[in-house]
Amino acid sequence: MANNSEPSLDDLSLFLAVCRSGGFRAAAKLLGLSPSHVSETIARIEAQLGVPLFSRTTRSVMPTEAGKKLADRIAPLLAQTRAALYDATSAHQEVRGRLKLNVTGAVMVDILPPLIDRLLTKHPGVRVEVMVDDRLVDITLADCDAGIRYREHLAQDMIAVPIGPPFQHLAVAAAPSYLRSRGIPRHPWDLLKHDCVRLRFSSGALTQWTFEREGERLNIDPSSRLIVGVDAAAAAIDLACRGHGLICAFGNWLDPYIQSGQLEPVLSEWWHRFEGPLLYFPSRLMPAPLRAFIDLVSEDRTRS
Repeated sequence: MANNSEPSLDDLSLFLAVCRSGGFRAAAKLLGLSPSHVSETIARIEAQLGVPLFSRTTRSVMPTEAGKKLADRIAPLLAQTRAALYDATSAHQEVRGRLKLNVTGAVMVDILPPLIDRLLTKHPGVRVEVMVDDRLVDITLADCDAGIRYREHLAQDMIAVPIGPPFQHLAVAAAPSYLRSRGIPRHPWDLLKHDCVRLRFSSGALTQWTFEREGERLNIDPSSRLIVGVDAAAAAIDLACRGHGLICAFGNWLDPYIQSGQLEPVLSEWWHRFEGPLLYFPSRLMPAPLRAFIDLVSEDRTRS
């Protein structure tokens, strides 16, 4: 090191905020500080360590190799420190503090909102922030306490517990008016001849239309007359109800519309069944709000 002093925990947290946000001004806005204070703090840390942590240009601020390595090492340590402090202040007291989740949009329709409602009602001292992102995100670097993903998109080296239904399925449906005018598909390949309402992830990829029956599995890529981002899935379902084509989505999303008669199920014998979502987090040492949320999730699964 360049001198005997070491960066404080507050300074290191600010350093991680710059890494996450990609710039001094963005970090300053996130933390409610002035850009000059952020810049001066980073300069002080670099002087204390004796190495540059960021490459600065007029257009961007990027971590150096030393900066990336430092962020990777200290992010989980600071998260554990924050968890220990939360536990110390919450022991024998009301559960208080922030719960920040990074989740896929698939759980925001009917799985996560009721759980958050119950958490906030049971623990008035808890604040909840939900980041909806269908990309695989490093929840530690994103300053999140936990994430929710499906197993195939689950980050490695994480503790995971089921949340919501143990199993779900993809369903296909269309408005009765559409099926009367265009006919009912009898096989997944028939979908290639139909108008379809497709959903697109924030990554840019279209959601898969997967079918299975008696050991046979098919991935169909039908033409899309209409494409809607998954964040606006409710609008896509509404347009399908208005007769603009077949839609493939989570069965629990489409069930209310099927039950009301706005949509009719199609190819139900081919619907793909898969494991439900998982709540994941990096350590068993966790902040009190996350522990309270996990307890609530466990209670919910025990009742069901």
